[in-house]
Amino acid sequence: MIIAKNISYGYARLAVYEESSFTVMKGELIGLVGPNGAGKSTLFKLLKGEEHTLTGKLEITGKVGYVPQEVKHDPELESAVDIQSYIDPEMKKEMYELMIMLESLEVNAELDTMPKTLSGGQRTKLALLRAIIQEPDILLLDEPTNFLDTEGKRWIMEFLSEYPNTLIVISHDINLLDRHIDKILAINPHTKKIEEYKGNYAKYVKLKGNNDEMLKKKFENDQKEISRMKKSLQKMGSSMTEKGARARANVQTRIDRIKDKLPELPKEVRGIKFSLPDPKHTSEIPLQAKDISISFDGTTILSEVSLSIKRGERIALYGPNGAGKSTFIKILMNRLQPDSGEIIRDPDLHIGYYSQEFETFDFNKTIIEMVEEQCNLPMSQILPILGTFNFQRPRIYQKVGTLSGGEKTRLSIATLMLRNYNLLILDEPTTYLDMVSQRTILEALKTYKGAMLFVSHTEEFVEGLSPSRIMLLPENKIKYWIPKDVSNFSG
Repeated sequence: MIIAKNISYGYARLAVYEESSFTVMKGELIGLVGPNGAGKSTLFKLLKGEEHTLTGKLEITGKVGYVPQEVKHDPELESAVDIQSYIDPEMKKEMYELMIMLESLEVNAELDTMPKTLSGGQRTKLALLRAIIQEPDILLLDEPTNFLDTEGKRWIMEFLSEYPNTLIVISHDINLLDRHIDKILAINPHTKKIEEYKGNYAKYVKLKGNNDEMLKKKFENDQKEISRMKKSLQKMGSSMTEKGARARANVQTRIDRIKDKLPELPKEVRGIKFSLPDPKHTSEIPLQAKDISISFDGTTILSEVSLSIKRGERIALYGPNGAGKSTFIKILMNRLQPDSGEIIRDPDLHIGYYSQEFETFDFNKTIIEMVEEQCNLPMSQILPILGTFNFQRPRIYQKVGTLSGGEKTRLSIATLMLRNYNLLILDEPTTYLDMVSQRTILEALKTYKGAMLFVSHTEEFVEGLSPSRIMLLPENKIKYWIPKDVSNFSG
């Protein structure tokens, strides 16, 4: 059980929560939602005891377990000598039980495999198994479906439907939040409150939509009233009489009072739009892979994989965790050399790369330092783009390593806008994004005129981009895309 009474928390003179209260009862399944950077992961730190509230009282009953959204940076996973010692350090389960668990999650590895050699999705599955085996009273899951393939997501759904203890999950997966959640805790970055909504995500959206519509109407009415009073001021002219001056002062005071109380519209109400630059011209086939093969420690990852990307074409790269999608992308990017095969690149090819693991980021630099270094552009061009993605002063001087997953994603997309790429390679671009940000980025990518190769396990996102072809791994098959056909994602 969790009881929060008037808790407040902040850092660097920025308030995250102010006098917020909420209750989580034993056995409740809670969805924790809010825009990127609102403080969802921060609340998890408070619940784990890593951070402490500035004021108020936070009472937690029972043992707390946690699965982070970026398992790659888990020091215990990185140092584990094998899977068994990582997922079951206290040896609570028999070996055959552990093998059944691995098979149920389709982790194709033996118990003596080193966890750090596995893909991001497989690591996430191991972290989930580790948390389940420890049987915490309260389990915190931070974006559990981010790195999971379709089968992994199905397993999560089944797990949630049978979970007997208290669970709080941060997720932007609408299906998960609609099917298995009893209550929504929503962090409102404008009021700095943690709001409670009974029911699933669909019910929350309906209630919140009504609130946002009322907020928008109030904003519009207040703006109309300000315009009306400004016209009154103009009609009063510049009378020097005491009575006229007093009347003008009274009207100006009323205008200032309304302005001070104007509600700040949430971004999803205001609407954010941006577009990617038009690409420079390339040849008909700017990038070609011929018979690419690669193995690691005797295990074949890719075998004679070939792909030609045409100018302006969109291709979806699809397959289960561990199928070699990220490996293939790294080879295309010249970040990894294949054992055999050839990559042919147009001399005018300029690739923009989004990595779900943010490999191109220097976490020790500030936001503005890293962007200046990567883009080599004047501040006058950089600052407006960063501002579009909510990186204004003084936030641009924040270290990149302190950003949340969603904030890093927004920063990565911002850097793509600052360069003129003719091919985008995107590895799970929606992984850390809230629903509003996903829709915003989808709309921008729809209008992009360059070529695009992208990985996504979010079928709605793939449908939205409507690729011309889909490449299936490990089958090494290329199919033409058929809109709204489930067979697109199978061999």
